[in-house]
Amino acid sequence: MSDFEIRDGEERMAFDPAGAEKQAGLVFIGRISSPWTERRDCPKNMSAATEKGGGGHIALDPAYRAGLRGLSGYSHAILLTWLDRAPRDLIVQRPRRSSTASGTFALRSPARPNPIGVHVVRMRTVDEATGTIELEAIDVLDGTPLIDIKPYFASTDAVPAAMRPSRDAH
Repeated sequence: MSDFEIRDGEERMAFDPAGAEKQAGLVFIGRISSPWTERRDCPKNMSAATEKGGGGHIALDPAYRAGLRGLSGYSHAILLTWLDRAPRDLIVQRPRRSSTASGTFALRSPARPNPIGVHVVRMRTVDEATGTIELEAIDVLDGTPLIDIKPYFASTDAVPAAMRPSRDAH
């Protein structure tokens, strides 16, 4: 079975958003290196990535290195990535361990019209001169493009009262 074969209950859109007229001008500011080269081996979230270990690092393009100034004072950052190997036309999906399908926007799957990943990472080191950030763990495939880095603020980014449906719902 292919990594992105349709499962029972899944639906593709009538078009692939990858071929749609572009409406934004994103640039990649660097790449992420990770131990994960195959989708089947890549952890599905940051908790699993931390358990598996292996770390990772960011290599920022030279033009963006000055943007790291001041980041080394933070323990964690939010990374926005472009999940370039994910399909973009699945609008209803059935996660591997679920008996029911859900709409893409009710899931954290990488398969989505705009495959943007959000990752809260622990930074081991930040080196402005070389444009590298060593990460404790990461849940993306090796070579994944980086869109942005934001410092993580526990005081405003964490939402302890957030709720989600029971596991059986997804």
